[in-house]
Amino acid sequence: MKLLELDALEVCYAGVEALKGLSLYVEEGEIVTLLGANGAGKSTTLRSISGLLKPAAGVIRFAGQPITGLSPEAIVGRGVAHVPEGRRVFPGLTVRENISLGSCNRRTTRTERATEVARMLKSFCELEPFESALGWTLSGGQQQMVAIARGLMAQPKLLLLDEPSLGLAPMIVQQVYELIAQIRRQGTTVLLVEQNAHMALSVADRGYVLETGRLVIEGPPEKLWGNDEIRSAYLGGRKA
Repeated sequence: MKLLELDALEVCYAGVEALKGLSLYVEEGEIVTLLGANGAGKSTTLRSISGLLKPAAGVIRFAGQPITGLSPEAIVGRGVAHVPEGRRVFPGLTVRENISLGSCNRRTTRTERATEVARMLKSFCELEPFESALGWTLSGGQQQMVAIARGLMAQPKLLLLDEPSLGLAPMIVQQVYELIAQIRRQGTTVLLVEQNAHMALSVADRGYVLETGRLVIEGPPEKLWGNDEIRSAYLGGRKA
């Protein structure tokens, strides 16, 4: 089942045509990655899906229903959570408070939220000892895990992850990607934007390569790695 569909999407951002008739889809239960150089339109795609940008043309469908032009709040309510680039952890709030904010789209009691946060902290066991620590005291990897946990508190059907490995040490990147694989095993579909093509394709079922707002090629990881031109231009120049 196609959980997400983009059909001929056009988006203008800061006076520039950032997406030029982009079409793609994500099947329920998949991890799909968007790859490409800076300025290719990857983050713009996620921002359009989550309602932060309004498309000039085209249609976005989620679970078979059009969501084009809906507010971010309405789109979260439909089951789409967006973890933006840069983590955006609130520095003056504790880990527990940051994670709790992710449930604000749902009507829950204080007791229910506390129970859900406790469950999330057990899932993200590295965060549990720091549940009372302020956001600004956390390492980059810990902040990324807080941001992902906060997104999962919305109980999304689709999780949008924008550059989850940005600025992290290689060992922490590995941990983050193990977490992404675990999230899919637990039933959440993932659309992932990444500069680190090697890590993204190690967990993805399929990938799309974008260039200046257009689709260049799409397919499973072995197809992308097998294309010499694409591998050289976008995937680090060598086979995995």
